Amino acid sequence: MAKKQEKEVTVEEKLKTLYALQQKLSEIDNIKILRGELPLEVADLEDEIIGLETRIKKYEAELKEADTAVSNQKQKAKESGLKIDKYKEQLDNVRNNREFDHLSKEIEFETLEIELSEKRIREFTQESKNLSEQVEKSKSFLTERSADLAQKKEELDSIVAETKQQEEDLRDEVKVIEVEVEPRLLQAFKRIRKSARNGLAVVCIERGACGGCFNKIPPQKQMDIKLGKKIIVCEYCGRIMIDPELIAPVE
Repeated sequence: MAKKQEKEVTVEEKLKTLYALQQKLSEIDNIKILRGELPLEVADLEDEIIGLETRIKKYEAELKEADTAVSNQKQKAKESGLKIDKYKEQLDNVRNNREFDHLSKEIEFETLEIELSEKRIREFTQESKNLSEQVEKSKSFLTERSADLAQKKEELDSIVAETKQQEEDLRDEVKVIEVEVEPRLLQAFKRIRKSARNGLAVVCIERGACGGCFNKIPPQKQMDIKLGKKIIVCEYCGRIMIDPELIAPVE
């Protein structure tokens, strides 16, 4: 009889310990809820800023190439102009029609080269203008997003500063409680908690129903839960169920 009583107390203590563990972990969950989506928002903004900086570098490299291309085409047009002047001077001293035709063709060719260079200069100049606008827009957007990141970080740092010590204390308490739980039961508890949408692995029965999924519990099982002689899980959601009267002192 003494051994039976000892066993009942042991199971009851296990349930109380699991409930206490659940309470501490729920407090940590509430702290995370308080921080909300801020950590994800900060990470997203950081990634976006890296992307913007990469894009700006790309635009600036393309802008440099366009400006170089404009300079090259201007130099090419200048060289063609010098050749035309030279050929025109030579026209005054031609000795026959053959030389005249040759020089005329050279002048015509260089004139076409100048027209082509001028066309390319207009194209590269427009491209350079478009790239300059893109760089300015991207830099302006980068400034805005950097300001947003600074604000979000400040908000997150403020919340973390307020709750950091509290969270650390809770995690220390969790470690102490976990030592009291046998490994297999602790592993099962963590598995249930991980699969539960609200992180609750241990729930009270409420009005004859599971406090996790709210499905009705058969009367006999309700009695077993109330007696606290064994650990019982909900057949629907898999959560460990406990009688409210059992954990009243814990709360």
